[in-house]
Amino acid sequence: MIATEPKASIKGGEFLIKETSAQQVFIPEEFTEEQQMIAATCREFLEREIWPRLDEIDRADSPELISSLMDKAGELGLLGTSVPAEYEGFGMNFNTSMLVAEVTGAGHSFSVALSAHTGIGTLPIVYYGNDEQKAKYLPKLATGEWKAAYCLTEPDSGSDANSGKTKATLTEDGKHYVLNGQKMWITNGGFADVFIVFAKIDDDKNLSAFIVDRSYEGISMNEPEHKMGIKGSDTRQIFFNDVQVPVENLLSERGNGFKIAVNILNIGRIKLGVAAVGGSKEVINNAIRYANERKQFKTPISQFGAIKHKLAEMAVKVYASESASYRAGQNIDDLIEDLKAQGMEDSAAKLKALEQFAIECAIMKVHGSEALDYVVDEGVQVYGGMGYSADAPMDRSYRDARINRIFEGTNEINRMLVVDMLLKRAMKGELDLMGPAMAVAKEIMSIPDFSTDEEEGLFIAEKKVLRNLKKAALMVAGAAVQKFMMTLSDEQEILMNIADMVIEIYAAESALLRVEKLIGIKGEEALTLQKLLALVYLHEAVEKVNNAGRAAITSFAEGDELRGMLMGLKRFTKIEPMNLKDARRQIADAMVAENKYIF
Repeated sequence: MIATEPKASIKGGEFLIKETSAQQVFIPEEFTEEQQMIAATCREFLEREIWPRLDEIDRADSPELISSLMDKAGELGLLGTSVPAEYEGFGMNFNTSMLVAEVTGAGHSFSVALSAHTGIGTLPIVYYGNDEQKAKYLPKLATGEWKAAYCLTEPDSGSDANSGKTKATLTEDGKHYVLNGQKMWITNGGFADVFIVFAKIDDDKNLSAFIVDRSYEGISMNEPEHKMGIKGSDTRQIFFNDVQVPVENLLSERGNGFKIAVNILNIGRIKLGVAAVGGSKEVINNAIRYANERKQFKTPISQFGAIKHKLAEMAVKVYASESASYRAGQNIDDLIEDLKAQGMEDSAAKLKALEQFAIECAIMKVHGSEALDYVVDEGVQVYGGMGYSADAPMDRSYRDARINRIFEGTNEINRMLVVDMLLKRAMKGELDLMGPAMAVAKEIMSIPDFSTDEEEGLFIAEKKVLRNLKKAALMVAGAAVQKFMMTLSDEQEILMNIADMVIEIYAAESALLRVEKLIGIKGEEALTLQKLLALVYLHEAVEKVNNAGRAAITSFAEGDELRGMLMGLKRFTKIEPMNLKDARRQIADAMVAENKYIF
């Protein structure tokens, strides 16, 4: 592997071919006192305003309740986290806004409304609006006087967003665009004052984006959708019938809408992932409390090995997801500052940084949402029969979690995007994937190195495991590219197998680096449990990489190539056994003793 490089030069996706040192990553334990106070404010808001009213929010048959709660959040400044200070916001850096997303992610339907407003509803104007648009809209969006919604999806255009049929036609006097079309699944639609609407001007190939005020004539909507979960979020179909939008409300340039949508979705993806971490932690808290209270055979069920296994597995997955989320978030922040130091304007620097780490954004969307799905499913199981009761908290958590694998691009789409973006960057010469992949192909044909490690330091053996996992991913990806060339995009199953390998590598490495950095600060003795979390995750990642790699290889290789690649995969997915049962029990026992998630 190539030597480590300083933070500012790190590129998106480069973790697969370069070593990352513990000192290069940001860990949640490094948040400042001010940032921790912001998180505490968010949690207090949930405890005071949201959690006591969850049933009322879910039963609400009008948007007034959620809208009023958004007003209260606005009074605390929670709607202006990413809005620059000159427009009544707080101008927080990216990782601080991630922290807000994490904590408020435990807010069920409210968190959906909040994130839709602060993210996809407001950020298009923050990043793409001109001075006049920013001055008009951002102060009122930051304070909550106005609420925002994002209108992209249409009945016939979901994952293929650029195929939308909504049209905009310039009037003869050149003063307005006349908007006609239908949008669906619009969060906050029932109470939003401002809509970011995507439409094609005339016969343009690409979308354009418009800022549309609710007051414009010709806007109508259906009643709220009845949904499986997040029942309290206001979701509607919205119709635009000859809506006259002033030409000055065109956002950015004509035909730039698809690029706006993609870049804003990058933000939505990584923030959804970290919000899932926040939701997961609260589910774990509930599961632990119930397991300590519920007795069977005169013993709290938290003392049974099967329950300990579940509680520990929840913690292991969430710890890895959290570690990777803030690692990526800080990479984005570091690049923003680096680009600004080079003279790039603030909004442009933020967009460039988010585009650079779009791979990690997609990874975290998948990993966070699937970790949450695992947590809520096992949470129901810990509750047993009560888990299936609508009177217990797991009912809502289970239903509300399911949307996250669909939001911001389905997890299947995001998996394919991970591989697609890696390969496109390799073809452009931005990432040298082929060099390392060819080196791995040669290594498979060579005699294995049985020499013992002479390096000194922490996690030497585990880092070798990670290096080998990266070789496994490069081997499979390189062979698939050679086999299918331009038709690889049709092999979606193989693309998803490769994505699973990459996702597990990133999460496992992030958890390990977090613990290594923590040990450097506090000493190894104080981090016994965190070390176990990282090691358990690494062992599970090895198994998942092996399974995904085998599924991919057997899909396209035959004969000697098949045997050779399977031998290579076996070589690259080895790890010294450890007692995972005892490790999980130690993790679970510590949480049970504290009656909460403690990491």
